[in-house]
Parts: sequence; C-alpha cells; structure tokens
Amino acid sequence: MSYLTIGCRGGPLVVAVAILESMSRPRTPLTRLFTVLLAGLLAGLVLAVAALPGNLLAGFATKAALGAFDDLPAALRTPVTPQRSYLYANDGKTLLTTFYDVNRTDVPLAEIAPVLRQAIVAAEDRRFYSHGGADLRGMARALVANVTGGGTAQGGSTLTMQYVRNVLKTDPTRTAEERQAATEQTVGRKLQEIRYATELEKTLGKDEILNRYLNIAYFGSGAYGVAAASQRYFGKAPADLTLAEAALLAGLVQSPDAYSPIDGDRNAALDRRGYVLDSMVATGAISRAQADQARAEKLTLHPTAQPNGCTATSTADAGFFCDYLRRWWLEQPAFGATAEEREQALRRGGYTVVTSLDPDVQATAASEARKVYPADDKRALPIAAVEPGTGRVLALAVNREYGVGKNQTVNPLVSGGGGVDGYQAGSTFKLFTMLAALESGRTLSTGFDSPSRLTTRFPADGEGACDGKWCPANANPARMDGYRMMWDGFGRSVNTYFVWLEEQVGPAKVVEMAQRLGITFRSRADADFARNNADNWGAFTLGVAATTPLDLANAYATVAAEGMYCAPTPVVSVTAPDGTRVPVGEPSCQRVLSPDVARAATDAARCPVGQQSAYGQCNGSTAGGVDRIVGRPVAGKTGSSELNATETFVGFTPQVAVAGIAANPDDPSDAVGAAVQGEVITAVARTIRTAVDGQPVRDFTAPSRELAGDPQRPAPQPSPSPSPSDQGLPPDLLRWLQNRRG
Repeated sequence: MSYLTIGCRGGPLVVAVAILESMSRPRTPLTRLFTVLLAGLLAGLVLAVAALPGNLLAGFATKAALGAFDDLPAALRTPVTPQRSYLYANDGKTLLTTFYDVNRTDVPLAEIAPVLRQAIVAAEDRRFYSHGGADLRGMARALVANVTGGGTAQGGSTLTMQYVRNVLKTDPTRTAEERQAATEQTVGRKLQEIRYATELEKTLGKDEILNRYLNIAYFGSGAYGVAAASQRYFGKAPADLTLAEAALLAGLVQSPDAYSPIDGDRNAALDRRGYVLDSMVATGAISRAQADQARAEKLTLHPTAQPNGCTATSTADAGFFCDYLRRWWLEQPAFGATAEEREQALRRGGYTVVTSLDPDVQATAASEARKVYPADDKRALPIAAVEPGTGRVLALAVNREYGVGKNQTVNPLVSGGGGVDGYQAGSTFKLFTMLAALESGRTLSTGFDSPSRLTTRFPADGEGACDGKWCPANANPARMDGYRMMWDGFGRSVNTYFVWLEEQVGPAKVVEMAQRLGITFRSRADADFARNNADNWGAFTLGVAATTPLDLANAYATVAAEGMYCAPTPVVSVTAPDGTRVPVGEPSCQRVLSPDVARAATDAARCPVGQQSAYGQCNGSTAGGVDRIVGRPVAGKTGSSELNATETFVGFTPQVAVAGIAANPDDPSDAVGAAVQGEVITAVARTIRTAVDGQPVRDFTAPSRELAGDPQRPAPQPSPSPSPSDQGLPPDLLRWLQNRRG
C-alpha cells in the first residue's frame, strides 16, 4: 500500500502530521477555530488520497521515502529490549530475587490472554489488522476528534508506529541523544516513524508486531510489558487476566503515570477502562452485555513489588549468597568485556539463573548462626557449605542481615573480598601440614614424642620465644604431650607435633599445599609472607593466616572429593532469553592430590569428630559430639586462634563440606572466647546433617597400607581423671570440658 509512504514536502500528510503533533500545545480561541477549519480541509484531503488506487499513489511518494528492511535500525529487526534477570535456588523453582533497571520480561503471544490482545487493539489501533503500518484514515479521525475537543483524546499513531517509537527510545545500543530524538515532536521524526513502521509490516506478521508491542509498552508503576504489568497490578500471569483486568491494563498505555491505579488517579483509570470496553464492543471483540458486566466489577488490585537486587532476597538471609553470585558474575567474560558491561548484562539481559543455593541448607545455616549470636551482635558466625566434586556453593549464611540499614551490612563476611580479608582459623590449617607430609612420603604412623613446648629453628622475640627462637606450646599438656602419630596428633590437636612435622617437610610446602586447595591470602601481610618468606612461616600450621569459611570449606571439600579441587561456583545454569545455555558455571575441577593422600588425611580427620579411623588409631577428640549429631561417616577439625580470638570448626562427608568461624569481623582483638567453640561445632554439624538428609549414606574409602605405615606405638596414656572441681558435673558437660583441655 504505497499511499502510506506519502511524504511530499508541503503535502497534506505532512501538514496533517504537523497538526497532530501540535495538539498538546496551548491554543487561543482564534487559533483553535483556524485549526478546526484546517483540520476539516486536511481530513478531506487525506481521506481522498487514501481512496486513490495504489498505483497512482505511488507516484506521489518521494523516491527515497522507504528503504529495505535490512536498512532499518538493528533494534527494530532484532529487538534488544532490557529485561530483568531471575535468580532461582538450585531447585529451579524458589525465586531468590531479580535484577533489573527496567522491570520487564518478554512472553510469547500464546501466554497473553486473548482479551488483553483484543483490548489493546480496540484501545490503541482499531484498524491494526487492516492497515499497512500507518493509517491515514485513523490520522484524519484523530485529527478531527482532537481539534474539536470531542470525548477522549485520540492519537494518530498505529500500534506499529508506537512500537517503533518505544524501541528507538529504549535501544541500549543508541546514544542518549538518539534515544531522546525518538520522541521529539517534529514532522521529520513522525515521517521516519511511518517509514520504519511500513517496512516492518512488509516483513513481520501482525501477531509478531503485536507481541513485540505488548512486551515493550510501558504500563505505569515501573512495569514494562504485559508480564510485568500483570504481576505489578494483579499478582498474576498475563494469561490469567480477566476481561475487566485486561481492559484496565490496555487503558494505561495512553497515559501510564496519570491512569495508574497505584500511583496515579484511580477514578481516571476506571474511566479509561470503560472507554476500552466500549471500544471492544465497537470492534466486535465483546458484546455489550459483557462490557456492562466488566464495567460493573469492582477494581481489585493485588500490587506485587518485584524484588530487585541482593537486598530483596526472599529466602533465609540469602543476601550474602546473592552478593557472592554478583561478584562472581562481574568476573565472567561471557557477559561482557568490562565489569560495567557485565553489570548491565545482569540488570538488563533477561537471564534465568539457577543458582547452587540449597534453600534447606541455607535456612539451617542461617538459623544456627543466629542461635550463637543475634543479628545485632558485634560478633558473627559466618558459615559456608560446599559440594565436593563440583565446587557448588550450597549456602553462605551469617547471623547478620544483608543491607545498608541499622544492624545490617553488605560486607562479604562469608566469602571474603571487598576489603574483608577473613579470620584466623587456628588448628584447621594442620590439615595442610598433614597433606604436605603425606605427599612427601611420610605415613600416618609417623611418630614424634611431643613435648609441652617445642623450640624451633624459626627466629622470634618477645612472648613465645626461647633464646631467640619461636617455641610454641601445647594448649593442654596433660592430653597432648607424649608420643603421637598423625591420627591422634590431629585428633587431639597437638601443636608441638604439627610444628615439628611442618619443620620436617618445610613450611613453604605447607603454604603451597594450602594455596593448591584454594586458600587465598587476601591480607597483604599474609600474601607478602607467602611470597617472600614462606620457608620461615613456622606458625602457618597453627592457622595464623586469615581465611574465610568459603575458602576453608572448599579446601576440605577437595579432601572429601579424594583430591579433586573444584573452583567454587554459585550457579548450576545460566539461560539467555532465547533459551540458549550460557557456558558458565560448569564445575571446573582438577586433581591436586593423589586419591590415596586425600584418603589418608580423611582417615586422620575421623579422629577429631569422635569417630574411628580405618586402622583403629583414634584415641582422643576435640569435637566428639559431631558423630552423634550427623549420625553417619563424617570427618573434620576444630581450630582456636591465639587467646581464643576466633573459634572454628569445619566438617565434611563425601557429599558436603561445611565451615564456620566465630569472630568479631570489625575487631580481631575482641576474643570470642573458648566457650563458644561447642556452639560453633553444633551449628556446623547440624548444617551438615541437613545437607545430607535424604541422601544415601556413603563411607570414606580407607587409605592404603602403604600410607598408613606401621602404627606401632607405646600404650596410649589414659585420659586424665576429672579434677576435684569437676566432680558432680553432668556427664555431657564433663566430657566437653575434658575434650576442651585438648
């Protein structure tokens, strides 16, 4: 229909368009009268032109009036509409939050109620299915109606033209000036709109254009597209809209802010709904009786605010996990070349992200952390859970609330980074010494007569020095001194045994082992020591370097996975709006330990939790209650930093590794005290129990006889008798006190 392309300079269409664009300008009575007369004349001219045969009208068109479809802006050919991204838990159903700059989600036409499609056409473009992109008759009708002031104001733009305008004013690939120009009140802009609309209709079907329009139109109250609008106003999907609801939404697009029943004029919204219903009767979409029934319906809204960002998560304090995911996202090249581009991809790309977060594990970890410290406590218990063999992060919880308000924080207390270096994890680092020793050829039965205090080769001064050398001591000589092997040295947490063992293999190898298993030195002092003086870092085995629960849990998960290190990942899958899978988040694993070395370390790690090694060499523990709580094969290690500034426990089964560190994140000198260790142990053990609930019971594989060695030792010393002051205490408390002395 070439008559739609008329754009001759000074022709009736140009003048008519100019008058339509000027409708919003103030007019005096004289100019209004002149406009009415001119409008009548032009309306007749436009209608006369529209009635001419197409071959005659083609002659009126400017030669360059139209270009090919391929010459249209890319956004019109392949829409790039900003859409919100969704974050789900690992079940793919539990919505954690969404990210968006523009609250929009595209839906196919089949998922939009037919009454809404009919209502939009009736309200905005009754001749939509009969014109070719621009409607001269509609323009003439709108021109006359507007200048005479009769009834509701009408627009001269078709749905296709409105779609063109919406795309061009929101196209993220265009400059701000270009986007602003898409809404300028000029004849040139209107003619360009007509040209683009006509070209689109030559290539795209009417339903495709309608679907695109419905997904980009603004419906007020921050909702772009019918999916967001349906949720925003009625809390339902667009497929489930009633006639009255559809008519209300269709009426909003003409003036979204003014008609919004949430933010604007509720009565105006109802009046506009009535207009749409009348228009639907006029188009034959519904009967008068249906319109009257819908008009009589009371307006019932169910406003639903779409969550946006990590401060709006819906699941058990998942803000810290969300923050970790966002930091991870900003490091993925698949989402852009720069951090800014990746942030835009998250907020505008319309991705569906199935995260690795397990809602049950997260809920348990968060609940247990708050049993130890309330949300407003200056001390914190961050807890992390990781799946061995995949690196998938199942939970990141802490007793704090994620946010910027009172008693809230956005600091990554569980995962580290952003200025958070971590916390000393004490004797949990003895694992790295044991692994380095086993890898160097030593066996689990490597024995040493551990003294109460050991003078080392490492230079030192002040407290803890003996004649200029560092000389660490055992915390409880009665339970720790004497002949020890790796099993009971680890089970009883004997400092002098592990410092001696570290000297044998060299601290540099122990430091390298920790790094191999994913321990990151975020503290500049720790990083410098590891880089420049690792072989003199004698205290490293006692956990003086700062770490995080996530790093620690993942390091122990590597041992649980029999030596397979997997980089931590917060996602299971990421899907683009077109349904394609983005190649990110897949487990990235490599072997960093031989399976036998990992099995040997696990065998010794059965001792601290009150279980027995495959070779029957466990004879003391520091967390014996874990066995009773978890109720299946489990391993782990406690850790107390100097003066009990922090208390740590990390435990694992073949299916999960969980670490928790009690600390004051803002003041390392504020010691949490020894008494809280039992609570930390319980919190971590209960989180493990939730994580493995319903999973098959799996045992650890015993290490080879070669790595076990020949466990010949002097007869074990009996446990010390209770002190007189302990008499009369309950058995469980007495047992805990005896363990603590180790």
